[in-house]
Amino acid sequence: MEKQYHLGFGETLGAKYVLLPGDPGRVESIAIHLDNPLFYCQNREYTTWIGELCGEPVMVMSTGMGGPSTAIAVEELHKLGIHTFIRMGTCGGIAHQVKGGDIVIATGAIRQDGTSKEYVPIEFPAVANIDVTNSLIQAAKNLNAEYHAGIVQCKDSFYGQHSPDRMPIGYELKDKWEAWKKSGTLASEMESATLYIVSQILGARAGCALYVIWNQERAAAGLPDIASHDPTLGIQVVVESVRLLIKADKQL
Repeated sequence: MEKQYHLGFGETLGAKYVLLPGDPGRVESIAIHLDNPLFYCQNREYTTWIGELCGEPVMVMSTGMGGPSTAIAVEELHKLGIHTFIRMGTCGGIAHQVKGGDIVIATGAIRQDGTSKEYVPIEFPAVANIDVTNSLIQAAKNLNAEYHAGIVQCKDSFYGQHSPDRMPIGYELKDKWEAWKKSGTLASEMESATLYIVSQILGARAGCALYVIWNQERAAAGLPDIASHDPTLGIQVVVESVRLLIKADKQL
């Protein structure tokens, strides 16, 4: 196939499944959980490794931070034959029950990003594929991980969340944040809505598991808020979920 302009390669070596961290530095640490992992390509923010699970090739590729680069990654990977996309990212908790070290499985995302609005109107929901979501939940159970499944907020501005008072539009950011809290939103991150909308439009499957770093709302409420910066459990969950999906797909 034609070499993709942004990804830097033109074939996936037969891979139909991809794990998508945002951070290029996290790709190798995910790939080593696969069988026979090998570095494949690096171009722009897209670092790519390939390994195997259950005898099937599986790709691991970084998307960079935010919606625009995520959309490009999904578009170009789909052109090359990828049909299942699973984001393995990190997040900050919003709901009080979400603690550092937990796993959040995003069943849907609040579309506070900009990229997805250039695909479909805002009324269209950003929802994960049910089979991928179920595989993530089962994987979390298999690993005895503390997990939460539900809605997350997907934003474009990290500092709009963490420093809203200095933003000219801070009044709107703070009002919406309060709405997300009152609605039971679990956590905040930056790629899921774009991933879900683009995958939906392309007819691909997508899901998202997030490792919780901390929860600013627990801290604000005077609750214990221990930060956790080792996403190994999140990596194990997404790898196990792909293993479950491959086994299920082979039975179809």
